[in-house]
Amino acid sequence: MSFIEFLNAVPLGWGFLEGRHAGILDVAFDVPSECARRLAAGEADVGLIPVVECGRVPGLRVLPDICIASRQEVKSVLFVSKVPISRVSRLAVDRSSRTSAALLKIILEKFHGRDSIEYVVEEPDPESMLERYDAALVIGNAALQVGGGSLSVYDLAAEWFRFTGLPFVFAVWAVRPEVTLGNRLHLFYESREKGLRSIEAISRLYAGRLGLERAEVREYLLNLNYVLDGKSRRGLATFLDLAREMGLIPAAPELEYYPLPDSLRAAIKG
Repeated sequence: MSFIEFLNAVPLGWGFLEGRHAGILDVAFDVPSECARRLAAGEADVGLIPVVECGRVPGLRVLPDICIASRQEVKSVLFVSKVPISRVSRLAVDRSSRTSAALLKIILEKFHGRDSIEYVVEEPDPESMLERYDAALVIGNAALQVGGGSLSVYDLAAEWFRFTGLPFVFAVWAVRPEVTLGNRLHLFYESREKGLRSIEAISRLYAGRLGLERAEVREYLLNLNYVLDGKSRRGLATFLDLAREMGLIPAAPELEYYPLPDSLRAAIKG
């Protein structure tokens, strides 16, 4: 199993990280783009992947009713600029997530009409990126530590919501087509529920690890949505349609969902 090593993913994986499910599955800790690569290469059976990869890796099945999504803002996917958007000519893109890069292009080109910007993929070092470029895409744990000052900071999920009125889905659990999870399937849902019941514990632990205030981490996690509900599905479909329209993915797929037994589906809804 390939897992995103970002704070926003911790509640989904809490049962595997700290709970009684720890050790049942082999977990590789990766950045989002590496999760997708492992899944595509057959190096992992299940991966928490950026949603743009649903249009790039054929045959994947998505676990229903579970995701990482924003409600209106996300706070960990930021466009940080030294100049107004109208004057940005070169920007650095964090190589860790292709979904965030695609979202940024949609927002700048489709919503702001900026279609002449040069995007340069760089290592995730905000200070270095902003030294050499007009602006930068900063994601994950590093984004939670970005200060304002003279910089203009745009939350990309908030920008998405401003233009579409929909939440943005960042990641889903995806399963390779030949893999059957069997009696391991329920573990992913139990892990999420354990994580959502453990927000206080997660906040204490990761505040220390990231050098943030506990209340700040708690607020960040509670702002996220981990259920792939109707609005989130519409947001996901809209994003994939726009990504296809702009040539960022070869096709906007009709997502195939992994079948849930009735007993598990009832337990999730209950």
